[in-house]
Amino acid sequence: MVCITAVARDSHAARAGITSGDYLISINSHPIRDVLDYRFYLTERRISLQLRRGEEDYTVLIQKGEYEDIGLEFETPLMDRKHSCANKCVFCFVDQLPKGMRKSLYFKDDDDRLSFLHGNYVTLTNLTDADIDRLITMHISPINVSVHTTNPELRVKMMKNKRAGKVLSYLDQLAAAGISLCTQIVLCKGLNDREELTRSMQDLVRLYPALRSCAIVPVGLTKHREGLYPLEAFSREDAAAVIAQVNAFGEECLKKFGTRLFYCADEFYLRADLPMPSQDYYEDYSQIENGVGMITSLSDEFADELEELPQLLQDFTAPRTVSVATGVAAYGHIRALCEELERRVPGLKIYVYCIENRFFGESVTVAGLLTGKDVCEQLTGKPLGELLLYPAAMLRADEEIFLDDMTPAQLSDSLGGIPVAPGPNDGAALLHSLLGV
Repeated sequence: MVCITAVARDSHAARAGITSGDYLISINSHPIRDVLDYRFYLTERRISLQLRRGEEDYTVLIQKGEYEDIGLEFETPLMDRKHSCANKCVFCFVDQLPKGMRKSLYFKDDDDRLSFLHGNYVTLTNLTDADIDRLITMHISPINVSVHTTNPELRVKMMKNKRAGKVLSYLDQLAAAGISLCTQIVLCKGLNDREELTRSMQDLVRLYPALRSCAIVPVGLTKHREGLYPLEAFSREDAAAVIAQVNAFGEECLKKFGTRLFYCADEFYLRADLPMPSQDYYEDYSQIENGVGMITSLSDEFADELEELPQLLQDFTAPRTVSVATGVAAYGHIRALCEELERRVPGLKIYVYCIENRFFGESVTVAGLLTGKDVCEQLTGKPLGELLLYPAAMLRADEEIFLDDMTPAQLSDSLGGIPVAPGPNDGAALLHSLLGV
């Protein structure tokens, strides 16, 4: 039973007499506990809603289109609280946050509903047999799973959860039911790499065709690891070895299935100082949100849009000076794109600044973990032009705020009032932002 917080005007629900403050009990006799139940049972064309108003229950009948909404709103998008993580992973990034940050940053979610709705990764340790049955009945697909290792004993050790090994069997159940699986392995040197990584890839590939892809991502280590499990960053040679191992296995999959299935995150290539693979390598970019192929995609989109430059320059006003802030990892690639655009556009000047992560430690090089304070301190007094573009990934989801609680408006004020804006992740959109067209 969930509380209705608003009813859209002129909607099916409003015309049926449902009001804010009523409680939704069931749809077509199916109890409603969260958004998955609600969306699944709402697809019927004829629905009977059981509701409660005060002490009285009542029923309304609605006839509608198969996927038509009826106009109810609830307190949260999930119609329920987020499920918190029950693991104590030795590599958990949240455990590496310094004290004194806003409370929401310390919350660890592990919610299968967020996997389906927003692409979050889940470990399966929060799920029961009944939860798996529900996912299969509703055919919720794809499900994004943080596997890390298929060795049950090692998974228990790495996640510090006695169920971590047992729930690996859920992967087989989901695959057998035709549920697509996108997976990831956060690779920790000396734990789940080398032979253990090979084992995990061999076990996961048996799930094909349910297995859509697997991203191998290096563990992120901040400078705030006092008292935590001793982990070591991958060196240049280590990263190159991981790439060779994953690509060799991926080549076998390509020959056998027509798809690589296994991909290293961009960060491994950056650490190894190796060129990024081509667009064809990444196929449909199934793991781009996991940092796999992001730089190649950005570069290709940027290059494609450069072909339209003569037309774009009709709306360009010279002279124009802008600046771009980015992290250490992507700096060389972003600078190369900007230099090429500068070369082709007379009157355009672009300053590209490499921002070191002093807040989390210089070993953290991805742009999405930069803070407003680091950008502000390292750009104060620097020429910025008429606009500063910062990485869009710096902003928290659905919030106009950086990790350290600074807002873009505060960053602008601290830099003398220069306008600031998130730099698009799409290469074409980035080119347009640089040109101001």
